[in-house]
Amino acid sequence: MPSTNRYTGLVDHYRSRLPLAADARAIALCEGRTPLIRLENLPRRLGLDVELYVKFEGLNPTGSFKDRGMTAAVTQAVHEGSRAIICASTGNTSAAAAAYAVRAGITAFVLIPEGKIALGKLAQAVVHGAVVIQVTGNFDDGMRLVKEVAQTSPVSIVNSINPYRLQGQKTAAFEIVEALGRAPDYHCLPVGNAGNISAYWMGYSEMTGRTTSASRAFGEKPAYDLTAVTNTRPTMVGYQAAGAAPFLRGGPVAHPETVATAIRIGDPQSWDFAWEAQRDSEGWFDECTDDEILATQKLLAQNEGVFCEPASAASLCGALRDLKAGKIRPGSTVVCTLTGNGLKDPDVVMKNGLAGLVQVPAERAAVEKALLARLG
Repeated sequence: MPSTNRYTGLVDHYRSRLPLAADARAIALCEGRTPLIRLENLPRRLGLDVELYVKFEGLNPTGSFKDRGMTAAVTQAVHEGSRAIICASTGNTSAAAAAYAVRAGITAFVLIPEGKIALGKLAQAVVHGAVVIQVTGNFDDGMRLVKEVAQTSPVSIVNSINPYRLQGQKTAAFEIVEALGRAPDYHCLPVGNAGNISAYWMGYSEMTGRTTSASRAFGEKPAYDLTAVTNTRPTMVGYQAAGAAPFLRGGPVAHPETVATAIRIGDPQSWDFAWEAQRDSEGWFDECTDDEILATQKLLAQNEGVFCEPASAASLCGALRDLKAGKIRPGSTVVCTLTGNGLKDPDVVMKNGLAGLVQVPAERAAVEKALLARLG
């Protein structure tokens, strides 16, 4: 007999805290409940006085945090009678949209930029049967086209301009508070389209009984639970790639460039919500170079056994730098969101081939010699 306690996903688990109809059929893949991993080796190696965690969203069903928002957005779209969804994507959104659309039995249309999309992400959209349309431009061009097309076509947009996306993504903050028993002192995130930093701030705020502008998109009195669970909210810190850093430049970047394709966005759609999170939490935005991001990705993998995609490493990269500089207070509890799995974009790691390969004859003595040479 099946257990009545089986976890089915975020919509059913947090329905009282989401603005979804009680009878809306949850379109779910058991997303959420991702691990909050305490880093042990890195703080010790770097001599940092910090309680440092990573929220590894790369262990969601399609390998990124996008599943949190997509389950809520597609659930609402289906409840409203939509037969198709559409999104612009640098990769992760298209993968999630395709998976949740097929789960719901509807069609997904995804617009991707020409080139500079990781094959691991594109393969997911293809295998799930999405209609993939490549535009001769970047993500921002795709986003503009999606908004224009949706005005006259019978499709529901599931990018983060869809308020249900942020509602689903806020649940990660709930999980962190539940795991720690409180909010962290600082929460660090990679920032591209800026929906995630906006969603986390909404989640933390609602856990204290407050609302944000994103919460109030559903009315001044949201029709969901705002029971206070914790008294504190973290300082929110967002890190961008130096080649795609509109929050540092004061406005849109016309031609964003970075190896961190998931945050290669020059005109964030959640611009105002993100500035609200930064301002009200007394946080800040900063930037990391591609070399710094890739070095941190490797540092995390080789010291903690956690493999995240390049964009994810921006959060830890900036946090480590600000910890060393004292900008993040010693003794603090810090959470860094890792937005996607490293297997999404293995080409970056493997671009120089299999570095460090040791080739020996198929003989025991040769293998033992290679082992001893490494062990010393």
